[in-house]
Amino acid sequence: MAIIINLDVMMAKRKMSLNELSQRVGLTTVNLSILKNGKAKGVRFDTLEAICKVLDCQPGDILEYRE
Repeated sequence: MAIIINLDVMMAKRKMSLNELSQRVGLTTVNLSILKNGKAKGVRFDTLEAICKVLDCQPGDILEYRE
């Protein structure tokens, strides 16, 4: 069982770089990179909300559960 992070997919669909997303969300590129690469232990709801707002998507577009 695993939660898969599809942040890179959504960024590609929106043609947005990690640097641009970082600036618009207000997180460091290092923290966003950790999240994007699936290395984060968790994500705060306000961070998820900010990412969804900037990328114009739903949380389910970024987070996926696989058995």
